Amino acid sequence: MDGTFTHIHEGRARMVDISEKGESTRRAVASGYIRLKPATIEAIRSRTVEKGSVLDTARIAAVQAVKRTWDTIPMCHQIPITHVDVDFEVGDDRVGAVVEVRSVGKTGVEMEALHGVSVGLLTVWDMVKSAEKDETGNYPETEISGIRVDEKVKGEV
Repeated sequence: MDGTFTHIHEGRARMVDISEKGESTRRAVASGYIRLKPATIEAIRSRTVEKGSVLDTARIAAVQAVKRTWDTIPMCHQIPITHVDVDFEVGDDRVGAVVEVRSVGKTGVEMEALHGVSVGLLTVWDMVKSAEKDETGNYPETEISGIRVDEKVKGEV
């Protein structure tokens, strides 16, 4: 690193100027998971969670999060999202989330994919938190982990 900061200049925060960049197709895939109790996993599978359909609600939350990333992460640009796909895999002790985001623009979509995964998994937690609490009201077995960018692609328009 050469000591030049792109988001802080002379002590002031600023968004990077991408005005001169050309447009390209952008795609990013991110994933992560939430570890849950076996009984909670079974309730998700059988669609008997008291609050309603966990994965349907989390899918909507993930899409909304992708579309509003710029509003949550201070230096992210508001970009045109052309596609979002959210998938969940229910395992024995966890629910995995995968979010794919596409755009045609001047900057990447990896933060949008990561934000979608994060909010999707937080929504799962919110939907099942009553089942995950222990006798003290805490969540000793519940954990969101492994959030990462699996793929980032930039192509020609």
